[in-house]
Amino acid sequence: MREEPRLRVAAFRPDDERLDDAVELLESLGADPIPDPMLAVEPATADDADGDGDDRPVTPRTDADYVVLTSKTGVELAAEAGWDPGEATVCAIGQSTAEALHEAGYAVDIIPAEYSSTGLVETLSGAVAGTRVEVARSDHGSAVLTDGLEAAGAYVHETVLYRLIRPPESGESAELAADGDLDAALFTSSLTVEHFLDAAADRGVRDAAIDGLNEATVGAIGEPTRETAEDAGISVDIVPDQADFEALACEAVEAAAPTHHE
Repeated sequence: MREEPRLRVAAFRPDDERLDDAVELLESLGADPIPDPMLAVEPATADDADGDGDDRPVTPRTDADYVVLTSKTGVELAAEAGWDPGEATVCAIGQSTAEALHEAGYAVDIIPAEYSSTGLVETLSGAVAGTRVEVARSDHGSAVLTDGLEAAGAYVHETVLYRLIRPPESGESAELAADGDLDAALFTSSLTVEHFLDAAADRGVRDAAIDGLNEATVGAIGEPTRETAEDAGISVDIVPDQADFEALACEAVEAAAPTHHE
């Protein structure tokens, strides 16, 4: 009996344990993973701010009442640089960020029920008026967080801990999509959408890749990611209630399977 071909599912996570975990999860779901990293981390240094040749790593400020970390990567970079939150209230957006803080030996005081910038703003809005809030994250952080905290009366300072760049070799998934050979794609941020399209453009297949995605199952990890994709002409089929990769992958593979087996 001929074996049914496996779903080809693209994952765009950074090329570290997150991509390894994504591949392992997709394989466990019976899919054929297409690992195509669309993000690479470039740590920020003190020289980025003042150009004085100082390559010391950047850390969150230590004079804030609240410190907000938004990613596992940011936590790891802050910990490696020896950051000490002092008496600040430490806030984590998402369980993976909170787990990274615990693993690094930091206490976590606040995790919003909704793992998003909007969720944290709602959680803090009644408590931060007149306080200093430090937001430490990548160079592509959403203004929803900083604007929302300022609207709540906080004095907000943002520290860029790292930049997110596109690996030059990225784009295998775009060619597969353009050829109609991709069954599903899992976008985990607006930036993965933008970098996918940039990689497709570099390979001369941008329009064809969008058409291919629109014949496949597309998952987006949250509403901002969905909006970015749809603004670019990509139809999004799956936005899980829980904004994490496992939920995204499970729902997208399940949604893609009926079409795949027709």
